[in-house]
This record gives sequence, C-alpha cells and structure tokens, in this order.
Amino acid sequence: MIELSMDVEQYDCPFIDTTADHALTFSAVHWDFDRRTQELETRMVVEGADREELSVGLETLREHGNMNDCSLVARRDNVAQIRTVIAETDAMATIRSNDGYVTGPFYIEDGSEVWHVGFDASSEADSALSELDRNNEYEVVERTDTSLPEMGDLVQNAGAAMTLIEGCQDLSDTERETLEAAVSSGYFETPRDATLGSLADEFGVSKPAVSKNLRRGQRKMIHRVVTALDDIE
Repeated sequence: MIELSMDVEQYDCPFIDTTADHALTFSAVHWDFDRRTQELETRMVVEGADREELSVGLETLREHGNMNDCSLVARRDNVAQIRTVIAETDAMATIRSNDGYVTGPFYIEDGSEVWHVGFDASSEADSALSELDRNNEYEVVERTDTSLPEMGDLVQNAGAAMTLIEGCQDLSDTERETLEAAVSSGYFETPRDATLGSLADEFGVSKPAVSKNLRRGQRKMIHRVVTALDDIE
C-alpha cells in the first residue's frame, strides 16, 4: 500500500474557497462518496475565529457553486457541526480514476487541504500525482510504502491507539496544560530543570494546586497506557 499525505489546493472545492476568504477551519468527522450521483457527503466540524466569522463563512459556503447541500447539525459559540453534500471535484475524480482511496480525515485551513490517500501500487500513485498537477496545486508532505506485515500491526494495535487517544481526551484543560508545561520545562528530567514552585508561578496557583493537577493528569494517562499495553499484539 502506498499512502500519501498531501497539502492540496483545489480550485473547485467549496471548503478551500471558503477558508481562503474567511478565518475558518474544517475537520472531517465522516465522509461517504456516492458513485451513482458523483457526490461526496460529509459531516464536518467548523471553527471560526469568532461567532460572526463563523456565521458569515457558513453563508459563503452554502452559496458556493459546487455545494449541493449544507445544513447545520449543531452549533455552540464559534464552533459548529454541519452536514454537506458537494459535487465531485477534479482532484477527487483524479484520485478515484487511478484506483485511489481516502485513508484519513480531511483538514482544511487557509485555502489548502490536508489529504490522506492510498493506492495499491506505486504506478497508480505516480499516475494520480501526474494528473493532479494539471488542474491543482499540491505538495506531497509524506509518502509511505506500507508492507503487509506493517499493515497487520496497524490494524491489530488500533485498539491500543484509541485507548491512548481516549486518555488524552479524558484530561481536563488544566490537567493537559499542566502536563504540557511540566514536560516542556523539564520537570520530569533528571536533574529537574523545573520545580513545583516554578510551575505554580507559571500558572499563578499554589504548589499544592499544581501538584494536584499533575497527579490527576498522570494518573489518568498511566491508567490508559497500562490498558493499551495489554491490548498491543
């Protein structure tokens, strides 16, 4: 399997066009391509620089010529979840015509889109890249040739990876920020480059408070790591 991570600028993509004009980011949660209608249905999380920018940006998105349907699922402040149906773009058609397939979520910001696509053979990947160059701008950020044993490892250990991700999601904002600060400042190094006192000063709290946040964060993550180790094949 050949997997490509690319930074793509499509000239006919509603999401890319919208982020070129408005301070929005789009993150794909779910996507499904209908071969019969040649349409891509997605569930996207949209974040605007503020509430007004989100509102204006979503209106621009709805009015785009390549947008067939756009409906609001939920919204809170400057973040929304939307359901969209767009016509097939030139780049999408190129990937599909060369037997390519999507291997990861889309992320769109500042007029470009991060794509993760796969091909069964190098010749298919090379052909797709050659054709993409005609009507789109792109940069291959990473190209990986994954062997069958490696693919098996990825599939078998997907559960362990999800356990670690869930552990990160369990952290409160304060716990995450405290752990990040402790690591970046060298608190866990030997000898330590930071102390509880310096961390407390950074966050403007007492040493017992920062110690409690550290312990809570560590306890949550260690529990998830031990669980993930049990899941690793």
